[in-house]
Amino acid sequence: MPNRNTDELFQLIQSLSKSEKRIFKLHVKRVSGSDDLKILALFDALDSMSEYDEEKLLRKNSSIQKQQLSNMKAYLYKQILSSLTHSSPDIETQLSEQLIYARLLYNKGLYMQALKILDKVKSLAKANNQSTYRLQALIFEKKIEAMHITRSMEGRAEKLSKESCEVNNRVFLLSNLAGFALQLYSWYIQHGHARDEKDEKALQ
Repeated sequence: MPNRNTDELFQLIQSLSKSEKRIFKLHVKRVSGSDDLKILALFDALDSMSEYDEEKLLRKNSSIQKQQLSNMKAYLYKQILSSLTHSSPDIETQLSEQLIYARLLYNKGLYMQALKILDKVKSLAKANNQSTYRLQALIFEKKIEAMHITRSMEGRAEKLSKESCEVNNRVFLLSNLAGFALQLYSWYIQHGHARDEKDEKALQ
């Protein structure tokens, strides 16, 4: 009996638009090696299926060995996500990527360059109401400054402390509001719309 279990890679491929599929193939061809040509064949095979069937997949693609399939699927999944990241990054993806760049520069001892990126992250996060990313950048920035590597702490300690308090308060408020929203939604699921004074009091 064919294996028709739901497969995460198959779901991801089926969710892609025509444009995203084209971008993925261009992305793979730019860094193509023999393994990448195999994952293109795997991608096309999965893309042509109406539902996931591993036995059928292996039967129709003799170049793919069963013992290789798990690793190939993991690699293909990663490459698809990579192509999506670079094709149409949303603000959270951009901020995450910039934080990774700052970490890479920090690990190479390029502290001033890392701080420049963190400053950009804070500005971009603030402009897009992404307080948690702004807080991450601040924590990282304080870590670098606290090592006394940049010798730029004059006036910076107070500025960073004030900014951290502001962002911490904002994150705390947003977290509380999100909690209240979930509680309200839970109440709605259980009771529906408030129908009378008793329901209104329960909500209050």
